[in-house]
Amino acid sequence: MKKSSIARKTTRRLSRALHPRRRSLPGAAPGTMVADPEAHPPSIHVACYDSEAIEEFDDIDVAGAIALRGRRRVVWIDVAGLADVSVIEQIGQAFGLHSLAMEDVVNAHQRPKVDDFENTVFMVARMLVPERGVETEQVSLFLGSDFLITFQERPGDCLQPVRERMRREHTKLRQSGPDYLAYALIDAVIDGYYPVLEAYGEQIEQLEDEVLADPRPSQIDRLHQVKRDLLALRRAVWPTREMVHAMERDDSPLVSDTTRIYLRDCYDHAIQLMDVVETYREIASGLLDVYLSSMSAKMNEVMKVLTIIATIFIPLSFVVGLYGMNFDTSSPWNMPELHYRYGYPAVLLFMAIAAGGLIVWFKRRGWLGSDRR
Repeated sequence: MKKSSIARKTTRRLSRALHPRRRSLPGAAPGTMVADPEAHPPSIHVACYDSEAIEEFDDIDVAGAIALRGRRRVVWIDVAGLADVSVIEQIGQAFGLHSLAMEDVVNAHQRPKVDDFENTVFMVARMLVPERGVETEQVSLFLGSDFLITFQERPGDCLQPVRERMRREHTKLRQSGPDYLAYALIDAVIDGYYPVLEAYGEQIEQLEDEVLADPRPSQIDRLHQVKRDLLALRRAVWPTREMVHAMERDDSPLVSDTTRIYLRDCYDHAIQLMDVVETYREIASGLLDVYLSSMSAKMNEVMKVLTIIATIFIPLSFVVGLYGMNFDTSSPWNMPELHYRYGYPAVLLFMAIAAGGLIVWFKRRGWLGSDRR
């Protein structure tokens, strides 16, 4: 696939993220759920665990997933795909999830946030889609006393390290409740931004070296693309920081004091991400000024060389023009040099001396090359 086609698709995805479309009709009742026609079919994965054992079930149906509640201390129901509204409704009714929160699950263009309902805490995070640059997908989390339910837009995520920790014995995750699992998932989502930001940092450094060494118009397009991508990252990271901070400060009984300590560390990571994004945005904006300055300096060098060449040829043009006048040689005042035996070599020598003298003078002044005095 050509680079232009990839760039157009990326631009369209970012445009949909920046300008989302609401699918429910204006004036619809609160809690109305309308699935996206392009959504993926749902796939349900369930993990039931406690400090003693863990049980996992792949591609289970809705009734089977609901029936697993209470099997262990914690049940994690992970739904990947939002095409089937009935699946979401059945899970919501079985676990007492609020209808407004369920509507936000289907309308997957929410900014990261946290809402505290009567028996659940509803959280929204923006997770980077693997191998799709800065494109993000919505991850919705419902935290209860003995369960955690997550809804993702599509299969594939950055949560595999959490699943591996969950399968190991004698870990903090296995010995804690669903609130710690919610923290672990949010922390994994935030950590997923670091590799992407590192890649953009290297790209910005490369652009900075290229702009300083050899500025070209094609670099402007790359600069604008980097700035656009960083803006998309900022829109995802900024509210994530506020969401984690709200969870840390909230007095919900579903979040233990021990988990709040870990949320504080997660909040520090979000602040660090925000600082990196803002720094890269400032550098990218400054690179445009550097590009203009480099282009101006490059143009000045070209104009200096052309001016020096023109200045060298000014006396030569004068001499050539002077002896190019076709006056009659009968008068002793009309170019007597034309009768000299060595007149022509003498004029050439004079022109060479004049040009050489100008070159030496320009070089001593530092106008030609570097001043080595």
